[in-house]
Amino acid sequence: MAFQLPPQNPLDLNKRVAIGVSIPFNQPYVFNLTYTTVDQIKSNIINYILTNKGERVLNPNFGSNLRQLLLFETLTEDTLQAIKPKLISDIQSNFPTVSVIDLNFVPIYDENTVQLNLNYTVYNNNPQTIQIIF
Repeated sequence: MAFQLPPQNPLDLNKRVAIGVSIPFNQPYVFNLTYTTVDQIKSNIINYILTNKGERVLNPNFGSNLRQLLLFETLTEDTLQAIKPKLISDIQSNFPTVSVIDLNFVPIYDENTVQLNLNYTVYNNNPQTIQIIF
């Protein structure tokens, strides 16, 4: 009887070789290494969301521009709903192995902050969650 193996990146086969570094850099040592592609993709998505266009040297189109949009726009439900489809399409075009399940913004008007909640899957495996407060 045949059985189907879950999709796996070839980089995940050697568990002793690090793939990249994770974000944030808050370890007692300089970098916290990642050993799976799922963990590295999560760090890459966080990096993409927190980067404005033009900040990355030799790649000026990298970034979501989300900090700039949330900082200089009036914080309304319409503004947040207008940003949502653009951010989803940007994530899916820059990270082809990622499928966005849900993306929502939770405005906290009293503190003038916005919480971004992103639920996604990588290779259609277990759902992952990212929460960022701007």
